[in-house]
Amino acid sequence: IKTLSDLAKLPFVTKQDLRDNYPFGLFAVPKDELLRIHASSGTTGKPTVVGYTKGDMDVWTECVSRIACAGGAKPTDVAQICFGYGMFTGALGLHYGLENIGATIVPSSTGNSEKQLMYMKDFGTTLLVATPSYALRLAEVAREIGIDPKTDLNVKIGLVGSELLTDAMRDEMHKYWGEDMLITSNYGMSELMGPGVSGECEHLCGMHINEDFFIPEIINPETGEVLPEGEWGELVITCIRKEALPLIRYRTRDITKLTYEPCACGRTTCRMANLSGRSDDMLKIRGVNVFPSQIEEVVLSVDGLGPHYEIVV
Repeated sequence: IKTLSDLAKLPFVTKQDLRDNYPFGLFAVPKDELLRIHASSGTTGKPTVVGYTKGDMDVWTECVSRIACAGGAKPTDVAQICFGYGMFTGALGLHYGLENIGATIVPSSTGNSEKQLMYMKDFGTTLLVATPSYALRLAEVAREIGIDPKTDLNVKIGLVGSELLTDAMRDEMHKYWGEDMLITSNYGMSELMGPGVSGECEHLCGMHINEDFFIPEIINPETGEVLPEGEWGELVITCIRKEALPLIRYRTRDITKLTYEPCACGRTTCRMANLSGRSDDMLKIRGVNVFPSQIEEVVLSVDGLGPHYEIVV
């Protein structure tokens, strides 16, 4: 392995490899060097277990801090984290990253939406961390109890993740929270670290990848062939600074494309497009590839319909 292109000679790592070696079989450090253990929900079998050394925790915090700043976060923000705390990496990942830049953290977790809104109003929350669908749900509950999110709350920034954010979903969020709210998508997965792999800046033209920590490739999901810049395909990530679980060529199953042009914000790191779906969610309808996100775009373009839908093939 002498050049970046030589990465293509190495085999892929998949989620199944982590399950087959459950819980610690792929770890590269002794257990007593671990500072933290997280795991996926395990809804489709054994959970995937991930570990962090002290060095990994520092890298994670740095990566999330960068993405939060790119998305408009400042030390003066009051950040309410409406992700579920626990084995899921999202809440604690954003918590440490935002705390690191000096923001005030409200670790309210999920559920009890009326109390969430009380905190938002009384604490002067300026930044919301949530899934796009829960951000919409909070806005619905607010209206039901007589709170207008646009005028009665002070939330100016949304750092949303853990779900696909389509343009239609972002437009729907603006309807409820106001056109001035900066809503940026960020990306990560527990196997790679958690949130912090990439995130949008205020120009909303793709998610900046922390390339000094992650090497991205796009492959044809059926053949494994590496595709050129600008082609849509499956994202593969190599972690180059992780100590506990240094995955090489991990298949994320997420469909995106890469661009290497410098961004208007001044950042020069590679950007990945907002996800268009997952290779394992793709439907073949009469020979045509269809992703659920395409159906969501159509559903949300119809006035009066919410973002919840069921697809029957």
